[in-house]
Amino acid sequence: MPTTNQPHIKAEFNAWTGNAILRSAVEREGGGWVDERATALGQLIGSQRMQTLADTANRNVPRLQTHNRFGDRVDVVEYDAAYHELMSLAMGAGLHSIAWNENRPGGFVARAALNYLWNQAENGTSCPITMAFASVHLIRLNPELAAEWEAKMCALSYDPRPIHISQKHSVIVGMAMTEKQGGSDLRSTVSTATPQADGSYALSGHKWFCSAPMCDAFLTLAQTESGVTCFLVPRWLANGSNNAIQIQRLKDKCGNRSNASAEIEYTGAQAQRIGEEGRGIATLIEMAQMTRLDLVTTTAGMMRGGLNEALHYCGQRKAFGKTLVDQPMMQGVLADLCLETEAAALLALRLARALDSAPRDPAERLLERILTPTAKYWLAKRNPAFMAEAMECMGGNGYVEEGPMARFYREAPLNSIWEGSGNVACLDVLRSIQRTPDCVDILLGEIRAGSSGDQRLTKFAETLQREISAADAQSNARRVVEMAALGFQSSLMARYAPSWAADAFISSRLEGNWGRAFGTLPHGTSCREIIERSQVG
Repeated sequence: MPTTNQPHIKAEFNAWTGNAILRSAVEREGGGWVDERATALGQLIGSQRMQTLADTANRNVPRLQTHNRFGDRVDVVEYDAAYHELMSLAMGAGLHSIAWNENRPGGFVARAALNYLWNQAENGTSCPITMAFASVHLIRLNPELAAEWEAKMCALSYDPRPIHISQKHSVIVGMAMTEKQGGSDLRSTVSTATPQADGSYALSGHKWFCSAPMCDAFLTLAQTESGVTCFLVPRWLANGSNNAIQIQRLKDKCGNRSNASAEIEYTGAQAQRIGEEGRGIATLIEMAQMTRLDLVTTTAGMMRGGLNEALHYCGQRKAFGKTLVDQPMMQGVLADLCLETEAAALLALRLARALDSAPRDPAERLLERILTPTAKYWLAKRNPAFMAEAMECMGGNGYVEEGPMARFYREAPLNSIWEGSGNVACLDVLRSIQRTPDCVDILLGEIRAGSSGDQRLTKFAETLQREISAADAQSNARRVVEMAALGFQSSLMARYAPSWAADAFISSRLEGNWGRAFGTLPHGTSCREIIERSQVG
């Protein structure tokens, strides 16, 4: 029986050149010089090749080989060839290094653009890419280590061979921080570091989560006599032997299947200190801002990937005599998803500009400090509901494993857990408010900046200021952070989106002219125009 009314696979489009909203935002925030590279990556992201690689890498999950056939301990994680190809494509495009390699303004914005594109297609490889990117900042705290590692950390190539750094043309540095008893409370670290005569340290202890365990080295925490300290632990030693790191098992995760996460044991592993003894957590704070920036752009990119699928399907599928996109109720759902996606992209790229400007602009430094955990909290919270709705637009066809939506759906909750759960992110916002109260004025000023086109933002900023001043700060933290994120997004929409799109976002998100699910925008919203604006052309 011939197949009818089944949409063809969305492939062979350019996710960069076809996305006017993204290109405009990247140009405005200072990263427009990435256009040539983004064009090449956008073509890859929209290709059938990328879809096949992503699907294959996530179906053929990593496997742990603890011993070889002779009984020797090897501790090797074996990945599918598709994973290695994805890593090679990502690193070849400079996803991990463009912000460091290009000595020009807008490096973080340019990198955010590439990261946004990549995560429309595959998310498991983003973990090692993010760690490779952020670890450069920490390595620079130890000039001797930086001299040995940085050039190969920033190389535009991928070298998965399990050998010492001296024999490789590129390396990846990962992280192993979390322990069983502590979770997000890194002060509870019990792994120990013993000084050695040559200036190195010997590490002993267990790490409950080590992501991408075949990295060439890990940033990790351990206790010294002075307290929790940060270290770099190489996987392989100069004599060719494995460092004393044993992979105990791989985690069987809900999603993020292409990427291995492991439990590891240090049994006297050789390590080099980074930063001062006893200041390991403080050392990690600035790095956390960078990994969280990635989670913000990753989440925004994932939303765009889910929206691409929903728009394509609904533009092809017919029901009750019309294509789904022409059905009024479906128009409302899709328009709502479009607004959510646009506001997420604007927030991510504005945050990237704040990180770019922070070293030379005190106001941007204050904004970056409070906006990073705010954006991370809110976008990560929105993503699961967003993906569920995008999947539902495709009905049963969205729920089956042959397409990408099931994979996107399983990935969606993870960014709310990585780099500090929702409560931890909110506590970081509170600490910013308490320790650097001027950041509140900067944040409120940014929200008011959109009020020339919409006085509702001035009123909302006043309400938010009262909420921030509430006596019982911690119990009110989630509400405050949510309001801050929505106010900031609304201001960006008021400044940079068409009035009919901005009004729909502000009326629904700030004024409450909205239901409790996607597809409940105010009566009279220009749904078709909003959808057409978000189509990848």
